[in-house]
Amino acid sequence: MWEEKDNKLTKTFRFPDFRQAFVFMEQVAEVADTLDHHPWWSNSYNIVEFRLSTHDSGDIVTEKDHQLASEIDKVYNQLSSSAS
Repeated sequence: MWEEKDNKLTKTFRFPDFRQAFVFMEQVAEVADTLDHHPWWSNSYNIVEFRLSTHDSGDIVTEKDHQLASEIDKVYNQLSSSAS
């Protein structure tokens, strides 16, 4: 579940290994580019962490962030279901 704190929408995703985390990041990059809303993220081995905010609106959480968060969840769910 996404959590809003410190004017950021945050969530951490865990994967079985680095390769799956990287595939996830590649797919999220495509979605973010399509939406023209690019996230701050961090990756360490199998963990990908997001902190979403809209810089153009004063670095606060906006509808753009909620939309991107929803799309990120869709990517994660598609990868999770195909891995099963």
